[in-house]
Amino acid sequence: MTSVWGIARAQSVALLGMEAMMVTIEAWTGSGLPRTTMVGLPDAALTQAKERCRAAVLSAGYTWPSQVLTINLTPASLPKTGSHYDLGIAAAVLATEKVVDHRSLDGVLLLGELGLDGQVHPVRGVLPALLGARRLGVERAVVPAAQVGEASLVDGIQVRGVKNLADLVSVLGGGPGVVASAPSSAAPRTEPPPDLEDVVGVAQARWALEVAAAGRHHLFFHGPPGVGKTLLASCLPTILPDLTTVEAMDVAAIHSLVDVSIDSLPERPPYSAPHHSASLASLIGGGARIARPGAVSLAHRGVLFLDEAPEFSTVALEALRTPLESGEIRLGRSQMSVRYPARFQLVLAANPCPCGLAATPRSRCTCSPTAIRKYASRLSGPILDRIDIQAHILPVRRSLVAHGGKEPESSAVVALRVRQALARQTARLHGTPWTTNAEVPGIYLRKELPLPADMRVLDAAVANGTLTARGVDKVLKVAWTVADLQGQDRPTADHVSVALALRQGEEIR
Repeated sequence: MTSVWGIARAQSVALLGMEAMMVTIEAWTGSGLPRTTMVGLPDAALTQAKERCRAAVLSAGYTWPSQVLTINLTPASLPKTGSHYDLGIAAAVLATEKVVDHRSLDGVLLLGELGLDGQVHPVRGVLPALLGARRLGVERAVVPAAQVGEASLVDGIQVRGVKNLADLVSVLGGGPGVVASAPSSAAPRTEPPPDLEDVVGVAQARWALEVAAAGRHHLFFHGPPGVGKTLLASCLPTILPDLTTVEAMDVAAIHSLVDVSIDSLPERPPYSAPHHSASLASLIGGGARIARPGAVSLAHRGVLFLDEAPEFSTVALEALRTPLESGEIRLGRSQMSVRYPARFQLVLAANPCPCGLAATPRSRCTCSPTAIRKYASRLSGPILDRIDIQAHILPVRRSLVAHGGKEPESSAVVALRVRQALARQTARLHGTPWTTNAEVPGIYLRKELPLPADMRVLDAAVANGTLTARGVDKVLKVAWTVADLQGQDRPTADHVSVALALRQGEEIR
C-alpha cells in the first residue's frame, strides 16, 4: 500500500454472516483545523472508534494528527459493524504519522478492539474472519494476543498477537509479537455427561433415540412429567460420533461469532437447549443491521432440544420449518441478508396437557378438553410432518430404585452401534453431497436407492390419510436407518413397518 499526500492504508475484514469481505481502511491527513471524520457506512459502535483510537494512540505515547484526519472504510456501500476495525484504524493513522512504515501494512490483516489505555482486547468472529481472509489470499494477520490460539487454528496464515499498541508497532517493524503456544494437556474440570445407563424403564424411547442418532433423524418425545424426556434428550450427544475436522471448524467458526474465548476445535457435537421463553431472534438469529446467529446455528452439527415445546411461541416454532429441511437459515435485513448453517438434529419434548397429568395413572388432570386441544395444536401439522420419529413415553409401573433385571446399556455401547450404522451410510452415499439418511432428498431416495419390495403398509397409510408424501420419504429414510443398525444392505417390509410405527409413535413389539 502506498502513502501519498498523507494517505495510508490498512486491511481489515467485514463479516456478513459467515462470509468475509475485505475492507480497506484509508487514513488521510490534510490542512485545516484539527478534527477527525469517519466515513464508509459505519454503525454506531464503529463511529465511536475514532474516539477510542485517538485516546489509545495518545495513551501509548504516540501522536495523533494535529490537522484534518479523514478515515474511510471501503467499499463504502458495504455496511460495517463492530469494534474489530480499531487496530486497523490505529495502524493506518500511525502510518500517516510515520510511526510505522506504510509498506509494513501491505498484505496484513488487522483485527482487534482498543481500550483507552492502548491495550488490545479480544473481539468476536476472529476464526470465520481468518477463514474468509485465507480464501481471499491473505497470508499474514495481527490479532489480539488473547486470541492467537483461535487464529492459529487456520492453516496457511502467519499469525502474530499483540497486547497493546507498542506491540503492534514492534510487529509491524519486524518484531515477533505473541505466537501460539502448545495447547495445555490439562483438561478443564467439567461435570460428567449424562449416560444412557442411567435411563431405565423406557425401552421403547431408548430404541427411538438410538434410531434417531443412527440416521440423524428429528425426534419428538411425548409423555407426562418425570418419565425421562429431558434426560433422554441430553443423552443424545453422548451416542453421536465425534465431529470431523471440517465439522469442528464449522462449529467453532459459528461459536466464534458469539464467544471470544475459543482456543481449540471442539470434539463433540454441540448441544443447545434454549428456554421456552426464548425470543424469535435468539432462536433463529437476529440483529438490527447484520443478523447474528441464534440457537439453531449454535446447534449446527449437533442437537437442538426444545423442552416444553408447546410453550414456545408459535412464530418461533414455525420459523424452524425452513432450516429443518434446508440445513441453513437466511436472515434478511434492510441493508443486508446473511446466511448461517443450521444442520441440527431437533428433539422436541411435550406433556400430554398443560398440567401434564392427563396420561398418568389415576389421573388428577383438571384440564378441559378445549385446553388440551389448544395445547396440542401449538405444534402445527407442518412442524410435526418434519419430525421423523415420535416416541410416546408412558409412566413407569414399578420403582426404579430396585428395578432388577438386565442392566441398561451404557452410552458407549450404543454409540458403537450408531457409529457402525453411520459408517454404512457414509459408504453408501459416497460421491454425493450427503452423509446421513436424514439428509438424503426424496427424489434421490426413490430413484437411486433400492426400494423395499413390499410397500403395501405405506400405500395403506397414504390411502387413509395418516401419511403425507413427505411422510413417505421420512419413513423410507428411517427404514434405511433401521436396516443399517441391523447390518442389512437394503430395507425390508419389516423395516418399513418398524419405521412407520416409529413415525406414528406406536409401540413396537
